Amino acid sequence: MTVQDVRAFNRFYTGVIGALDHGRHLYAPYTLTESRVLYELAQVPHLDAADLRTLLGLDAGYLSRILNRFEEAGLIERGPSESDPRRRRVRLTAPGREAAGLLDERARDTVGALLDTVAPADRPRLAEAMRTIRNLLGEGRARCGEAELREPAPGDLGWIVQRNAALHAAEYGWNAGYEALVARIVADFAEDHDPHRERVWIAEQDGRPVGCVMCVRDDAPGTARLRLLLVEPGARGHGIGDRLVRAVIDFARGAGYRDVALWTVDVLSSARRLYQRHGFVLVAEKPHRSFGKDLIGQDWRLDLREPGA
Repeated sequence: MTVQDVRAFNRFYTGVIGALDHGRHLYAPYTLTESRVLYELAQVPHLDAADLRTLLGLDAGYLSRILNRFEEAGLIERGPSESDPRRRRVRLTAPGREAAGLLDERARDTVGALLDTVAPADRPRLAEAMRTIRNLLGEGRARCGEAELREPAPGDLGWIVQRNAALHAAEYGWNAGYEALVARIVADFAEDHDPHRERVWIAEQDGRPVGCVMCVRDDAPGTARLRLLLVEPGARGHGIGDRLVRAVIDFARGAGYRDVALWTVDVLSSARRLYQRHGFVLVAEKPHRSFGKDLIGQDWRLDLREPGA
């Protein structure tokens, strides 16, 4: 690869982005940078201004002016950080979330129209190519700290539903049927679960959630079920998915389960490779139509018992 290759791709991609916004006014009445600030604030309940500046790579004075305008417009509220009173915490108000939601809806519709021009069979390859570029060019960024796994805090279960729905819609075109399924799974866990036998992990990086997974009891006695594994696109390629799956396996083994089961679909190729690395075996698959798509459902299983047990 040469410098000219990168510049040629940059010109092409810039043209694609320009075409997406042609006559659509995607970011109006905000600038692109202001839209990025709104988007990041909409992903979490609140964010320290210093972390937001690092996340977006913005000059402190430039970000401060943006936040001042947002505060004057009633889009954000600022207060002392819970972790350090010297830092300022920023969160969206109801009007701010409404504005961020409108921008997100415009972006989804526009990108959806672009993806409609790509043959369904080519979309997984396109998504994998995009992930490869992000991972290779993003691995060396110093701002990415080590992710930690923790129990969910208030609001995190809602984040699991929202991010699962948004990411699978953006990356695979799944409809609201998937969001409804995720919401039922999360609600069932929130309303009634045994903390000694069931658990949720949130992967947190630089103060914001970037991944999740659940371990719940299966209907079959002695079987745990891995559910809702997710890693944010910008955090992929750093081993977070491996750590989340390993957390489920170690917890299930310690809780006395005999095996771990999971259900996935064939288009989630990266997740399937991850499960295989941890020893899961494909035991059944069946075509079906779900979430507005024709898919092949797959059942995978990991035996936790020692050989000969």
